[in-house]
Amino acid sequence: MKSRIWLLALLPWLAGAALAAANPGDEVIVVYNTRLPESKDIAQHYAELRRVPGRQVFGFPLSTNEEISRFEFRDSLQKPLAKELEEKHLWAIRSRMFPATSNRVSHIEWRVNQTKVRYAVLCYGVPLRIAEDPNLKEEGLEKVRPELRRNVAAVDSELAMLPLVEQGYPLHGPFNNWTYGVTNSSMLNPTNSLLMVSRLDGPSAAIARNLVDKALQAEADGLWGRAYFDLRNTSDPGLKMGDDWIRGASEICRHLGFETIVDDNPGTFPASFPMSQIAFYIGWYAQDADGPFTLPQVEFMPGAFAYHLFSFSALTLRSTTRAWAGPLLAKGATATMGCVDEPYIGGTPDMAVFVSRFIFYGFTFAEAAYSSQPVLSWQTTVIGDPLYRPFGGSAELLHQQLIERHNPLAEWSFLRMVNLAVANGKPTGEAVASLEQLEATKTSAVLTEKLGDLYAAQGKPSSAAHQYQLALKAGPTPQQRLRLLLTLGEKLQTLGRESEAYQQYQTLLHDFPAYPDKLGILKLLVPLARKLDKQSDLETYEAQLRSLSTASK
Repeated sequence: MKSRIWLLALLPWLAGAALAAANPGDEVIVVYNTRLPESKDIAQHYAELRRVPGRQVFGFPLSTNEEISRFEFRDSLQKPLAKELEEKHLWAIRSRMFPATSNRVSHIEWRVNQTKVRYAVLCYGVPLRIAEDPNLKEEGLEKVRPELRRNVAAVDSELAMLPLVEQGYPLHGPFNNWTYGVTNSSMLNPTNSLLMVSRLDGPSAAIARNLVDKALQAEADGLWGRAYFDLRNTSDPGLKMGDDWIRGASEICRHLGFETIVDDNPGTFPASFPMSQIAFYIGWYAQDADGPFTLPQVEFMPGAFAYHLFSFSALTLRSTTRAWAGPLLAKGATATMGCVDEPYIGGTPDMAVFVSRFIFYGFTFAEAAYSSQPVLSWQTTVIGDPLYRPFGGSAELLHQQLIERHNPLAEWSFLRMVNLAVANGKPTGEAVASLEQLEATKTSAVLTEKLGDLYAAQGKPSSAAHQYQLALKAGPTPQQRLRLLLTLGEKLQTLGRESEAYQQYQTLLHDFPAYPDKLGILKLLVPLARKLDKQSDLETYEAQLRSLSTASK
């Protein structure tokens, strides 16, 4: 009982700080393509679920291609939308005189000075990318760095500048985002020259439509699971910033209580890596989705955020194999971001800022996404329900509700409290004692595995192995089961319990016949079979090993 009280005392640390509007849907406009029936269907579905007023849902006849010319973007989407917002009094653009200073003459600026909306949702079928216009001429272009003298842009990122449509701004190169890194969500506002734009999109209309459903599920039950981070571990000055951002995001997740896994090898996570129960995935740097994300089933939790830093990670959203954004959504991610063209590292989202604003400050998805972007009018597209806010409420209330509803996700709430305690200096022994006394630990594969990990950290391999054996009997997910078998086999070998380790590896091959690293398991089984005098097995495994070794050359 004492440990339960000790754990519950940590819950206030998990509460988000941002305040939600009475009806957040009032702050949203929804845009769809009238030439695509699925686009309107998704718009209506979203508006109904998020209670967006009907007068704030707009349809425009747009290209059905993912790429749109700058001329069509301006005349078919940007200007018509700005006109609708003015005519329906959803915002007002007014002029303001700025007096002369020592560095600048007096001038007039046209800005949004009143607004009822902050977010725009672009629905499946609204183009993704504004094509480069080689005929576009602008003054001062010679001052822009040569590699940035481009006007290609993500539709989302360009439309985020809609509050400046009357004022005008340079279209070549990125535009500094003055709200980058803000901790006050109210700063993310059209009166501060930013409209937060995201899209409900993906390889199919069904995937796009389902993004809001999964977001609402995670808001009701919480976003739980494990956080995976894939570093490059590089010291290259041109790339180190990306690593620093991702490493910072991993540290934030760890300190906020998430079960955090960091791979600092140069390559991406291999397909054989047992990536289970994913709440967050942030990594880099492969051209197309690879590793665990190529498997038939990926264990994304409801509400999961997944992002891969690559120059063209959102080159298309219609493919389930090309680039990253589309495949991640197809495999079950609820929200992501990506780039439609080369952004360079400094023009990509700062993942440390995103994670801290999303989890610790309780920002909505769009607020966290836009506060993490150093630049706008550039290459980033934001995909997911902009109002999605799984960390905005009371963690204590959510924890009690999960328990009262007998929701199995309560195990993750307990796990997060234990991790939070350890990350903030509580002795491992106290965390062990709390899990040992929790009734939920006895039936939870998640908590039992964690107890095994803590025993291992205490230097108690036999106790750890026992807990892993119990976890295998407590209904783990397939990928968690795979991890447990791998970990248990290794622990049992270390303890000199070769016969039991042998059984674990055999079970793994039996239960996971398509395991990508079957070769590695056979290399463990062959010497064990020889040592245990399993002659019949030895001949079979040696033959399979020779066959796979030859095939892999």
